[in-house]
Amino acid sequence: MPERFEVGLPDGVRLNVAATGPTDAPVTAVLLHGWTLDGRAWHRQVEALSAAPFGESVRVVTYDARGHGRSSCMTLPTATLAQLGDDLATVLDTVAPHGPVVLVGHSMGGMTIMEYAHRHPEHFAARTAGLVFVSTTAEGHTHTVYGLSPRIARLIRLAETTGAGVLARCGSWRPPRALLNALRPSIRWMLFGDRCDPADIRLVTSAVARASLRSIGGFRASIGTQHRLDTLAALARLPAAALVGDRDRLTPPPCAESIAAALPATELTICPGAGHMLMMERPDEVNAALTGVLRRVLAATPAAERVATCAVAGA
Repeated sequence: MPERFEVGLPDGVRLNVAATGPTDAPVTAVLLHGWTLDGRAWHRQVEALSAAPFGESVRVVTYDARGHGRSSCMTLPTATLAQLGDDLATVLDTVAPHGPVVLVGHSMGGMTIMEYAHRHPEHFAARTAGLVFVSTTAEGHTHTVYGLSPRIARLIRLAETTGAGVLARCGSWRPPRALLNALRPSIRWMLFGDRCDPADIRLVTSAVARASLRSIGGFRASIGTQHRLDTLAALARLPAAALVGDRDRLTPPPCAESIAAALPATELTICPGAGHMLMMERPDEVNAALTGVLRRVLAATPAAERVATCAVAGA
């Protein structure tokens, strides 16, 4: 069973954290969820890593971003990617104060990693040993046209921006479940590709129901305007992977392709027929990419070799 606890942030926000694996594992994998979701989005990856042949070498951490899931709400001025990058630095200092980390980000989670690297370059360089980007972008909404014509996409974005401003002023209230249930067909169209497990729709709807209206509306502005390709270009030394679905309406393939271009060593995977929720739609591909990066990091980590040797000796 995962260990569950809270991490307190300097402004009083408390983050809900779940961790599996030994606290002294040589490598820690931190999985960051997307906008309006929560740490449960990674349940298939957590399960796979717990069963993977890593022995005692990897600890897996997920947490709910501020205003999401079971984490507490925040003031509107802190509903920004910049703040999420600062939060990640605090989480790492608290949950994994020693040893290398592999950062795995979906959508807003990937953008959080980029913001952390931009705002805390020395901290990032000292701690981060590998990266996995899932359905995310380093260019805001540059490539987001929702799979529609550019003209219709502009109208949708205008309506979305206006609606986000209204929601951002609604504080810690949460979306009514009855409304979310009525919107399930729209959620399915926006987030998923050709195939969708009904259980995944229920999980996503449950996650959105836990997000505060302030976070749903408040993060929209910085998500749309972030540009961090230059930041990524400085990280070319790191083992990395980027995955995207070719039916992704929010972060389409050009988003992942630009990330791979900025990080030439990145293994790029485009999943046919998949949408935005790759860790649910294509768990095998996401798990394989994550496992591949972890193996490369572990191979370069002497402490991992010691753990493996001790495990064999004690067998």
